[in-house]
Parts: sequence; C-alpha cells; structure tokens
Amino acid sequence: MKKPVLAVIGHGMVSHYFLQQLVDRELHQHYDIVVFGEERLPAYDRVHLSEYFAGRSAQSLSLVSEGFFAESGITLHCASKIVAIDSQQRCVRDAQGVETHYDTLVLATGSYAFVPPISGNTRPGCLVYRTLDDLDAIAAQAENAKSGVVIGGGLLGLEAANALRQLGLETHVVEFAPRLMAVQLDEGGAMMLQRKIEALGVQVHTRKETREIIDGEQARHRLCFADGSFLETDLLLFSAGIRPRDELAESAGLQKGPRGGIVINDHCQTSDSAIYAIGECALWNGQIFGLVAPGYQMARCVADKLAARDTPFTGADMSTKLKLLGVEVASIGDAHGKTAGSQSYQWTDGPREIYKKIVVSADGKRLLGAVLIGDSADYSLLLQMVLNDMPLPAQPQTLILPALSGDAPKGLGVAALAASAQICSCHNVSKGDIAAAVAGGCSELGALKSCTKAGTGCGGCVPLLKQVMEHELAQLGVEVKKDICEHFAWSRQELYHLIRLHDIRTFDALIDQFGQGHGCEVCKPLVGSMLASCWNDYLLKPQHLPLQDTNDRFFANIQKDGTYSVVPRIPAGEITPQGLIAIGEVAQRYNLYTKITGGQRVDLFGARLEQLPAIWEELIAAGFETGHAYGKSLRTVKSCVGSTWCRYGVQDSTGMAIALENRYKGLRSPHKIKMAVSGCTRECAEAQGKDIGVIATDKGWNLYVCGNGGMKPRHADLFASDLDSEALIRTIDRVLMFYIRTADRLQRTSTWLDNMEGGLAYLKQVVLEDSLDIGAELEREMQQVVDSYQCEWKTTLDNPQNRLLFRGFLNSDKPDEAVVMVPERGQIRPATAQEKTPMQSHPHTGDGEWEHIAALADIPANAGMAARLGQQQIALFHLPGSEQQVFALENHEPGSHANVLARGLVGDAGGEPIVISPLYKKRFRLCDGQSLDDAGLRLRVWPVKIQHGQVWVQHAPATQNTFPAIAEAS
Repeated sequence: MKKPVLAVIGHGMVSHYFLQQLVDRELHQHYDIVVFGEERLPAYDRVHLSEYFAGRSAQSLSLVSEGFFAESGITLHCASKIVAIDSQQRCVRDAQGVETHYDTLVLATGSYAFVPPISGNTRPGCLVYRTLDDLDAIAAQAENAKSGVVIGGGLLGLEAANALRQLGLETHVVEFAPRLMAVQLDEGGAMMLQRKIEALGVQVHTRKETREIIDGEQARHRLCFADGSFLETDLLLFSAGIRPRDELAESAGLQKGPRGGIVINDHCQTSDSAIYAIGECALWNGQIFGLVAPGYQMARCVADKLAARDTPFTGADMSTKLKLLGVEVASIGDAHGKTAGSQSYQWTDGPREIYKKIVVSADGKRLLGAVLIGDSADYSLLLQMVLNDMPLPAQPQTLILPALSGDAPKGLGVAALAASAQICSCHNVSKGDIAAAVAGGCSELGALKSCTKAGTGCGGCVPLLKQVMEHELAQLGVEVKKDICEHFAWSRQELYHLIRLHDIRTFDALIDQFGQGHGCEVCKPLVGSMLASCWNDYLLKPQHLPLQDTNDRFFANIQKDGTYSVVPRIPAGEITPQGLIAIGEVAQRYNLYTKITGGQRVDLFGARLEQLPAIWEELIAAGFETGHAYGKSLRTVKSCVGSTWCRYGVQDSTGMAIALENRYKGLRSPHKIKMAVSGCTRECAEAQGKDIGVIATDKGWNLYVCGNGGMKPRHADLFASDLDSEALIRTIDRVLMFYIRTADRLQRTSTWLDNMEGGLAYLKQVVLEDSLDIGAELEREMQQVVDSYQCEWKTTLDNPQNRLLFRGFLNSDKPDEAVVMVPERGQIRPATAQEKTPMQSHPHTGDGEWEHIAALADIPANAGMAARLGQQQIALFHLPGSEQQVFALENHEPGSHANVLARGLVGDAGGEPIVISPLYKKRFRLCDGQSLDDAGLRLRVWPVKIQHGQVWVQHAPATQNTFPAIAEAS
C-alpha cells in the first residue's frame, strides 16, 4: 500500500529538527517524506553563523548527521525553490514547473532580512546578513574594503557587526532607536552593553535615521542621516529585523496576519487543516517568534499531532542568553518591567562593567524578568524562577548581589525545581527527564548530554544541567566524589596543588604525607604525569620509573602484539629529503611497518623492546628527537604551508607551528594535546578540531581552544582574535597551564571546558583578564617546563645503565619468539609452532630444581622485568618493602598474543600486592596470580628465593595459592 506523502518546504534549523522528531517517532516509516530546501546547502547552524568568518567551515556548521537521509528514507531537494501551492489539488510546484503531490504539507520557510525602504538601498555593496551565501558575498566585498556599517542594533545587527570586525574592517553600528537591543534590554543594560562594545573598537551610533545612501567621497557609500550628519563606508549591511517568508500563503489561500505571518492554531495548523506552519513564518496569537527554541517547540507539536498525540503549542518564552562581540548578554521575561505594579532591583559593578537587574511582582513574591550584562552566570536559575513561578527569597536583591559568592539563596537551587521544570528549551528536556537518565546510569555530563540531548543546542543550560545531575546523583545516594582512588582521598586538582605547594618531588613523599598503601594503575601514572608537569624530571630515575605505564616507561607506544611503534618528532610536518631517507633506512633495517600519521609524521611499527635504543640512536644521529607520541603530552602541531607557498596564505603558518611545537614539546598534561596552525581562513590544517588551534588573519592570529576530533568531536571555540605572535604564545601558555592545574584525570580539553563552571567566559576571565591574578604565575610555570626540556631518547642513550632497562630478558639475548612480522601491510601475528625458535632448558635443572636468573639489583624496585625459565617466559616483580621481595608469574597477558606482563604497573589493592597488565589493565595478585577482575582467571606462579643478592626461580610452577617468604641466605 502506498504511503501518504508528507512534504516540507524549507530546510533550515527548525525544519531539520522537525525531521529528526519525525524519525524519533518512527513516522518516516508511515510517510513518504520529501523536503524542499531553497538554499544550495542542507540545514546548518544559523545561530553560530558569525563563526564562519572566524574560520569555521560550512561543513562544520551543518546540522545533518552523516547518513541521516539515506538511513531514514527521507528525500531532500536542495536549491529547489517552491513557487506555488495548489491546496485544492494538494500539490506544490517548483521554479522549474515540477509538481509534487502531498497529503500533508509543513511550511518551514523561515524569514528574510528586512531592508528599510531607504533611497539607495540596492546599490552594489549593500548586503544582508542571513545565509551562508550572504556571508560569502560579504567576505568578497570585504576584500577591497576598509570599513563596514551595520544598519540595525538588535541581536542580528550586533552579530553582523561581529562578523565585520572579524573580517578586519573598521566597524560601525547605526541604530534608529535610542539604545541597542531595545526589545530585550532596558536603558541601563543597553548603555552598559554599548560601552563594552565600543571598548572593543566598534563605534555605535544611536538615534540615527538613515534617509538615503549615496556615493561617498572617502569611501564607497555615504549614509545621510535625518539630523544632517553622515557616515561613509565601503560595505553596508542591513540587519534591521526579519520578516516572515509567507508569500506561498497567497497561492494556497491561507490566512495571514495584518503585518504578515501565516496564521496558525494551537496545533500549528493553518486555515487549511492539511497544511501546518512552524518557525519564523508562523503567526500564533498575533506573535512571530524570532528564536530557534520556539520553532523547535512548534516542530515537536506538529510531530506529536501526526503521531496522534496532543501536545498543543501554547506560546514560548523569549528569554535569551548569548554573547555579542564577546560580551555576555541575557534577557529574561518582563525585562522592561511593563507589568502593572512591578518593582525592580539593579546592581552595577562599574570597574568590571557588569550590570544586573531583576523585576519582581508588586507583592515581591514572584520574579517577572531580568537583565544581565557582562555576567550571565545567574541566567539559568533566574529563568527557572520565572518559568516555574518559584517563590522569591525574603531579600530578592540577594539574587544579583555578589555577596552570595555563587551560592544559591536559601530555599532556591535545583532542589526547589519541579520535575516538570524545563532545563533545556532547545530540546524540551525537563528536570524529570534528567532524573530518569541519571537513574538509568548517566553519571557523567557527556553521557547525560548524549542520552537526553540537553545542553547540545545553544549550550546555555549546561551549568544548570550539571547541577541537576549532581543533585540527582546525591538523591540516589551516589556520593559525587573526586577521590582519585583508594590510595588518595583527593581530587586530581587537589593533588596537583599539594605537589606544588609542598614542593613534593616523588611519589613516595606524596603517598607518605597524603595517601596510603602502595598505589595502583590509576594514581601512579597520574602522579607521574603531574610530577613531570611540575618538575620535568627524567622519567626513568629509580624514584619515577615505577610510576610509568608501559608507553612512558619505554618511550614508545605499545601495540597489541607487545612490540612498539616509534614516532620521531617532525615539527609542523616540515622534513628534509635527508630526514625522509634516514627514516626509510631505519624502517628497512629493522623491518618496520611505516605509516604517515594524521599529524604529519611517520610512525614506525613493529619494533621489539630491545631494538628501541638502537633505533633511537640512528634517528638521533640523523637529527631527530622523540616525538612524545607515547605520552599524555603535546603530540603534534599540524600545519599548512601558509604564506611561504600558498597564494591564499596571509601568515607563515609553518613557522608558527614549528615555534609552538618546539616550545611545548615534552609538556606532560592530563591528556594528550593536539594543535594546528592554518595560514588563512580556508583552514587546511583543520585547526578548529584541535585542543589548540591557530588561524592566521591579516592582522595576526585567531586563537581557538578546546576542540577535539576524537570519538566525541567538538568544535573549538574562538578565544581571542588578531593576536600578535608574542600575545598568542603568552595566551597559549596560560590556557595550557590552567588546564594542567584544573583538569580531571585523563580529561581532554574539550570535556574540561564543557564541565567548567562558567565555561568559555570564565576561562577568558582567568586567561585574558587575569581575574585570579595568576597569569604571571602560569607563564613562569610554563617557562620552567620549556627550560627543562630533554629528549628522553637521548637522555636514555647517554647512560649505559638506562639501556639495561630495555633488555627483552634478564638472562637471554634471544628475541621474543611469539612475534613474527608478515608481509601483508606489515601486520604482526602470533608465531606458529613451526616458526617459533626452540628454547633450550637449563642443562642441569629439572622440574623441581632452582635456576639462577639475575641479580636482584637488575630488577628495578617496584617494577618488573622479563626472564626465561627453560621453555617458559616469566615476569619477575621486585617489591623491596614486602616480605617476599620478588614474585614470579607467567609473562603472557591473558586475552592477547603478547608476552608483556613484566611491563605492567605494580601496586596494591586493599593492601594486597598486585600487577596491572599493560595492554588491557587487568589486575592480578602477585602472590597467587589470581585475577581480581575475573574469578575464573589465574596466572601460573613460580617459587622464588634470594641468595646473596641473586634471584633464583624453581622450575616447577607452584600449586599452592601463596608462598612463604624465602629469606636471603647468609
């Protein structure tokens, strides 16, 4: 049976959200859905459109996930303009005359930029700011312009002004009203906003009526004002409001409002019950909603109607929180105090340029509205108070006065919110929805976002979302603790500060003063990383070696077969022909598989442990050094060729990338760091997907922070614009050291920023405004790291004793017989029985006899080394403080083909000595080989004795669970 046709005209943000809602309700299985988009591109994020001029690509702005249309069966026609609707025949006709039948029609045509009827408004160079095509036209005009003017001082006008500023133009805003953002802000808030914007170099002209636009004398255009003054400019943008795209209503005979807009009822139906309208083209109760959240609400309403659910549209809150030219601005409810009898409280912090105002009811019991300029941290709580009619505290002014130091007034906060309270308006997520998700196992902010979609729209609700999550966890009896592990009852941040404040240089000193036990796979690498971040000491010193996971212990990346990959540093991808030849010769000599990495380096796979020093020696002789690909540290700084070769490049991106890589190489951090530098806004180095991204401008560098191209990609945020090279490096110093100080264990910069109270605004305050007065201290700490840099490969090679740590076996030079290189793409597989090299047993030992293995001093304290015992490989672990100093277990790591257990970390669990396997982090008791994670898994163990400082192991594996300590013979 043929399915009914659901046609959608328009494919913007609201339209695409509507399609997602249809799929969520499985309506794509009941309708043939066809969508007509007038623009050449599918739906994109119009809210963040100004970031396009800061280097963000059209692809990254796209709202369409990969495979969406193919998987849902929805048909999308881009660049397809519908010119008429025949409501009698129920068909739509496009500009080419092609007709498409519909059974149900949804109009999501949005709005267009209003151009005032000013003489000269169609001159070349007079543009609007609405679509990506508009932005391309603006960028083209800006190439030959020095100045730009925006007519309109509302939300969109200020966004457009920001775009012109990012293009490097002298920027002016002309507004007819006496103040900026007259719809949202009161006079006090507007004046504060104007002062902050003018401080950024944007000139504001209020009370200006433009009468005509003519040729200029010093610039392309002259704006002639009613008061006789004028302003000249090379580029002119109109952003004086929007008008609904309702022209199709004429041909369909649909009812329109006196001033435009397609009239809809509470179910978003037009005067024709088969036709719906959503978003900015729709007129509900005489009102057009110019924000995306109400459009999303309409989309949900129609999707529910089609799914036979009744969720009428009853209007939408028009509160808004955003950043205009970097200035935090928020308007809530009745911001102007128009409600009869209402009263207001205002607070101004002149030095910090912060303005706050609340409007309360006549009886002082209810919050009606608010205005926040310069600091919008209270937005979420105040909005919830308005939306949910929550009672005010006895002293309402405490809501905006700073004396609270961030604490919610008594009786307020998330606990007071009803389950129906809407936390995320973009995706209609209530407190009850969040509570259900937390109860279902979402105990981390990222998981909660993925599950509920809350916080993934405009992002304004994230701070409140985090508060609700933590409140719900507490209600479930889950303590929201930051303890690292059983050995340290401290968070990572607290441990870092203890190390700094007490000048702690070793793990033993830290655990003696502030911990307990012997450590584990969590705290040991963590403390090792923090000690390196603070003091940058050589990692293989005896006091540091036991802290290092296998990658940091052997300065190479372990692979699943137990071999390692070697990555020499190639700063910014710049390499000489001689360097390429040297790498190729090393790969050929040691039979290594080679691959170009995404960070513009060469990775050499398949190196056995004992081969590493020799490989490094040859690479160092050829001028290379360690690339730190094994560490939680700076990995790479990717670059394009910039102005050196590219005809579009405006700065030497390669030179800057080399400078950044050489400065930050070796910096240990909570997680790996990736950087990139692009020589122009074409962004060939993909800087906006990196932890630190730099994009060249004709005035300097734009800095982006906290991007991530990993499993959960996050677009980087523009942090500062047009920095000179010195300011750029100083700013990056501060960002990275603040990240190292405050991030959680193994937390990427993207997650760090997403979970930071105050988000990007707070980070800017700390780094750019030095609000904590720690800027110079952060710079000093970074310089200390830079000054103490060492190539860990070279340091290892300079000391013959260090080389001994890289032996494959304590008592044999034979390579691991389990590793065999095969020709197909350099793959490594387990050796077959025929390929394995026979091993000779000790000539004078039997199953019950003892074999001498090595000197006790050959096994690093609190660490392990591999040895051969007849036909077996064993892992020996040296714990000087234990009754039994040395433990012997089989060297094979269960669940793998690798003989690598000796390279695992040694620690304790509940006071019981354990080893944590290097590949899959399985924990085994040293005394009996029993797995702590799998009751059915146990490793073989062998009796060990120490005589005259020498280690002896009995050939027969032990049958008992534990062994008494065998004292050292006299």
